[in-house]
Amino acid sequence: FRELVGDITELLGLPNVSDFFPVMARFDLQGIQRKMKVLLERFDGIFARIIEMKREKKMKDGMNEEKKDFLDYMLMLEEKGSESKETFSMTHIKALLMDMVVGGTETSSNTIEFAMAEMLNKPETIKEAQKELERVVGRDNEVEESHLPHLHYLNTIIKEVLRLHPALPLLVPHCPSSPSAVGGFAVPKGSRVFINVWAIHRDETLWKDPLEFKPERWNCGGDAAEGEFCYLPFGSGRRICAGILMAERMVSYALASLLHYFDWELPHGALGIDVSEKFGIVLKKAEPLVVKPVLRVSNLELFC
Repeated sequence: FRELVGDITELLGLPNVSDFFPVMARFDLQGIQRKMKVLLERFDGIFARIIEMKREKKMKDGMNEEKKDFLDYMLMLEEKGSESKETFSMTHIKALLMDMVVGGTETSSNTIEFAMAEMLNKPETIKEAQKELERVVGRDNEVEESHLPHLHYLNTIIKEVLRLHPALPLLVPHCPSSPSAVGGFAVPKGSRVFINVWAIHRDETLWKDPLEFKPERWNCGGDAAEGEFCYLPFGSGRRICAGILMAERMVSYALASLLHYFDWELPHGALGIDVSEKFGIVLKKAEPLVVKPVLRVSNLELFC
């Protein structure tokens, strides 16, 4: 599954000759369309199996109203649509699932990986985050979603990671529906527009010490840049990322759990973590993070 997501995001970011010379699109010179079709068929098979398992479980055990998940509700809408001829079909369900898993899995895991790497290079940030977790959660208690709004320092860490390493460095491509002018430059209708948030977030005219990992810049009185368009890892306006709330919760919860339950050690002989990036439509670490977890809680029932 992870391999499929990685392969699709890699294809999405490849320059395609057909985009620049549409007349040649039917030849698929680079084979991108052919490769994407194979990957999408594999994804369709995964979704079909999950949906079939869900329906079999419903027929066998009935529907527990208290334990419906997002897919349950979509299947209910699809069933009502087939009865009333509304426009919510199985194709819509699979398209939504595709958006969620492609847009929300690799981006989140990469952000968590960058966060751990940056913090390991500044161990004091890990200690500060763990102190906050002990105060809010309790040393041998389980991290819950209800704790997340109270983890203020952890939130500054995530903001700083998204500033230095935005998950989508050029955001999702935009396309103006009418001719526009931006900063004195003409943007024709139908143009493919990329917003380089990676460069904006590292602009020394906007940020103090832009290349440094400084979570404290987000505290009250810190040196975070001011202005609507200085910090936009999820985009802005009507086209802002639809999954922003899910992303914030997933990343916060995963990172809080990793820090609360474990201490982390560098590989033997390592002096620091390389945070070099591998550029693409999704930003990745050039080298995968390898660290050693050391259990820091005594209540092993948390893992049962």
